[in-house]
Amino acid sequence: RILATDSNESQPAVDPYDYYKHLRDQAPVSRMEADGPWQVSRHADVHAVLRDNETFSSDVSIRPPEERDGPSMLFSDPPVHNRLRKLVSRAFKPSHIERQRELIGIRCDELIAEMKQSAEVDLVSALAAPLPVTVIATMLGVQDGDILAFKRWSDAIFSNIGDILFAEASPAAVAAGEEMNAYFLTRIAELRKNPKDHLLGRLVETETDEGHLDDQELLSFCRLLLIAGNETTTGLITASVRVFDEFPETISQLHANPELIPTFVEEALRFYSPFSATVRRASKDVELAGTKIAKGELVIPLMASANRDDRVFENPETFVIDRAPNPHLAFGFGIHFCLGAHLARLEGEIAVRALVREFSEIQLVEDDHSQMSALGGPSELMVRLKQRSSPG
Repeated sequence: RILATDSNESQPAVDPYDYYKHLRDQAPVSRMEADGPWQVSRHADVHAVLRDNETFSSDVSIRPPEERDGPSMLFSDPPVHNRLRKLVSRAFKPSHIERQRELIGIRCDELIAEMKQSAEVDLVSALAAPLPVTVIATMLGVQDGDILAFKRWSDAIFSNIGDILFAEASPAAVAAGEEMNAYFLTRIAELRKNPKDHLLGRLVETETDEGHLDDQELLSFCRLLLIAGNETTTGLITASVRVFDEFPETISQLHANPELIPTFVEEALRFYSPFSATVRRASKDVELAGTKIAKGELVIPLMASANRDDRVFENPETFVIDRAPNPHLAFGFGIHFCLGAHLARLEGEIAVRALVREFSEIQLVEDDHSQMSALGGPSELMVRLKQRSSPG
């Protein structure tokens, strides 16, 4: 899910998963800092927060409504959320997402062919970022020449999302937002006159009893897809490669038995969740795990912690390639369950399949995991590649 605040920002400089275990065992619901948000670490409690959208509201921004960029499906409650989700879901049917399979495969193969030219590459800039950017840009009708700008907007907005919600957005984020809005308003106007069969085109045309999406709602969706569609897959691919480095036998297992790729992806989502947390605001006084939370206070459900909870997962610190069942919360839960989950899984499976086909070893160049728990994964990840003598 989209992360609205960095759950590790004020925490000690230790392995975040060690810290999460400490929280689950000693302080399952606790303040992040004096008078700060409440962090929730156990699976059952995170699940309860995500499930109960009436008590734990997603309308968390403290900025006045007139300063916001229109309604957001991520940070709104019913009925606004329901209307937006109903309209958007029609354009996000699995059948529409499956249409992207060939494009994803072709683009993935192109990127990996370029990776094979070097023994060491930055995985993020070589594969994990450009693959989802290409796919989302295509779905939104972004022209090839505009894809670099598209990625620049995504990085500027995503890296400032906490300030956008709770403080003052940086000049770079403001400029990126204005550029992106102008770009998509022009595209939307063109689509109203000349419909196209891509995701944004279908959204412009979609109509239900509640009517069409207006320009501000369409812009909100473009921002949502820009962030969720790019950063979720980027985090999943970097997490998968971190698993390859930490558990090198998994590459051999997947090469010998590609049918394990779907469960590998699910376990990667659990083991190194692309987003460590999300944010809610208590709509009334409530008690959670014996702790009283006052109306209006922020609550941070730590999905990454929940996904390592030994109350739910047997041997949670072990990567189990065929783990089943696997009730992880990497994509959230409830009415805000990640709309792009099917797309992220599809891109992740295709990328993992291609990496395993072409490389027998993938190792991190530096044993520095400091960025691994950042929003959406690291901004850079140098890896060392060993090609197979005979791919396939």
